[in-house]
Amino acid sequence: MKTMYTLLAAVMIAVSTLAQSPEKMSYQAVIRNSSNALVSNQAVGMRISILQGSPNGAAVYTENQIPTTNTNGLVSIEIGSGISANDFSAIDWTNGPYFIKTETDPTGGTNFTITGTSQLLSVPYALHATTADSVVGGVLTEEVDGSVTNEIQTISRTGTTVTLSNGGGSFVDSVNSYTAGSNIAISGSNVISVTGVPSSDFCLGQDTLGGIVFYLYVDQNGDQHGLIVNKNESTGQWQSSNTTTNATRTWDGVYNTGLMTNSPAANYVNGLSSGSFTDWYLPSIDELSLLWHNRYTVNKALHGVGGTTLLSTVDYYWSSTEQAAGSAFDFQFNDGQVNSLSKSNSHNLRAIRAF
Repeated sequence: MKTMYTLLAAVMIAVSTLAQSPEKMSYQAVIRNSSNALVSNQAVGMRISILQGSPNGAAVYTENQIPTTNTNGLVSIEIGSGISANDFSAIDWTNGPYFIKTETDPTGGTNFTITGTSQLLSVPYALHATTADSVVGGVLTEEVDGSVTNEIQTISRTGTTVTLSNGGGSFVDSVNSYTAGSNIAISGSNVISVTGVPSSDFCLGQDTLGGIVFYLYVDQNGDQHGLIVNKNESTGQWQSSNTTTNATRTWDGVYNTGLMTNSPAANYVNGLSSGSFTDWYLPSIDELSLLWHNRYTVNKALHGVGGTTLLSTVDYYWSSTEQAAGSAFDFQFNDGQVNSLSKSNSHNLRAIRAF
């Protein structure tokens, strides 16, 4: 027998909206006879079998149909609507793999002389109520009978693998695992929402969230966090009158900036709204050091963006870290040195924000 030449334009899910109606799956193929000629505008007899396990596996479902090809020899059928002694909706799609075997009689009878077998890939498995039907950005859309016990099995998505062993099981992706009940919530509309899915959308030099990403780290949940520098800068005094502020943290510019009083520098960063963000602050001395060490990445990005101010290669930049009542730490961008200078000096001011 000659293998049937097929063009699988689609193997599509066509689940009826009526609960009592059978589930169906659309199937298309181009029919050619033993001479490789198109069988056009002709009724053809077809026997469709769903094979389990392998191309030669046992048939769990078989039906017969007599569709008519079009001018191009294309036949379109709905598997599940033919004459059959089997129940198409009873197929356990989670117990695959499954294969579609088609046998065709170009004369419209049951003398099947053309055969073909192809594997069903992941999409058709959404037909069954035991399998989730979509994965969209960490949201699994579950079947609609309201039960979650031993129903969701395994789903794959590009870049990560999502596994929910059953309604009370665990969610697994390429980075972490999450326990049902604490990270998985099932709403009344049967949408399973997964919280705590790691974010990994950022890269150094990225123009986003109002500025340029210059530092990144990953927390214990696998989520990215980091620091963003403003695209422009100004100059000003650290403090117009020398008073102690206790803004002494070397690692926490947000804390320091909140304590800076009588400060033109603090007034400048607090008044920024770049990218519609108002949480800009003056970097601590350690954060300023990170910015200097990533000056190459930042300036390359700023140059590409245009309409920005490059980080200096010679100037002093104020940090928000206080050294004493009359002095604060600054960072010299020509040689990477930390200095303690009078707060009344006017130096460069470059705001940052965290995400």
